[in-house]
Amino acid sequence: MKEQNIYGYELIMDLFACELAVITSKEKLQEYVDELCKLIKMKKFGSTLLPYFGEENPYTKGYSLVQLIETSSITGHFSDLWGTAYINIFSCMPYDRELAEKFTKEFFHAKEIKTRFIVR
Repeated sequence: MKEQNIYGYELIMDLFACELAVITSKEKLQEYVDELCKLIKMKKFGSTLLPYFGEENPYTKGYSLVQLIETSSITGHFSDLWGTAYINIFSCMPYDRELAEKFTKEFFHAKEIKTRFIVR
């Protein structure tokens, strides 16, 4: 694939056995987005959306986050029930995926992380 044909880069991270005090804290999730954007040199576009919903069902209960960045978006979904996090970073600008993975695993104190990286 030629470099000029690449539209973007997507890092998909599934994190397991996360620290509940982190994934259930709106303030900590905001801190994560702010620090991640600085670390991978992404400029935020607008405010972070951080709704807590799905409370009628333990399976769906938790925070979700959406942060638009000038080159696309960072999204995340967090499960209170399972202590898991599902985070995607998509950008048409290259970024250090290994740095993002390491930072994310450490920030959420995850015992395990599974990642996929897609060039689109």
